[in-house]
Amino acid sequence: MSLTNNPLDEAGVLELMVKKYPNGKQSTHLHSLQPGDYLRFVTPIPGYKWTPNKHQDITLIAGGAGITPMYQLIQGILNNPEEKTRITLVFGVNTDADVLLKPEFEDFERRFPGRFRAVYTVSNPVPGSPYPKGYVTKELLSKVMTATPATENTKVFVCGPPAMETALVGNRKQPGGILGELGYTKDQIHKF
Repeated sequence: MSLTNNPLDEAGVLELMVKKYPNGKQSTHLHSLQPGDYLRFVTPIPGYKWTPNKHQDITLIAGGAGITPMYQLIQGILNNPEEKTRITLVFGVNTDADVLLKPEFEDFERRFPGRFRAVYTVSNPVPGSPYPKGYVTKELLSKVMTATPATENTKVFVCGPPAMETALVGNRKQPGGILGELGYTKDQIHKF
């Protein structure tokens, strides 16, 4: 068997969006790389197997750098002309400066009215900020989530800091979290 035709052996492009943290070992290393440098991944990057129109509605809940897999999913869905899935993005960050990809999301809202909506919340906004102050809470989610949990064809994706994810999906001591309180089942939630 020849591996020369294996697509994994062909050169390609992998685009990463990496926020540089002042004391972050990996982010600092990645930001130090120059064009032409190599980076080796030792483990597969887990994801979610998406198929077109798999869900009628999805809600993406991102905190901080957790926007990264959400952006990839949004692009894949909206750039597929066969897709009809409606997307609500809830993006919680610490400061106004942490609101990443706003121009891209505004472009998606213009190009896909009724199919894409971005909702922001900032825990420490600057004075005069255009963003609402707060966290991703049960109250916020109950206002902005378009699909109801009873709808079988809905999915919620979560990616963010551990404390946010625990609040949303729960843990061993307190299963269910906010999404459980809103009526979403484990099968309707995917945590990146």
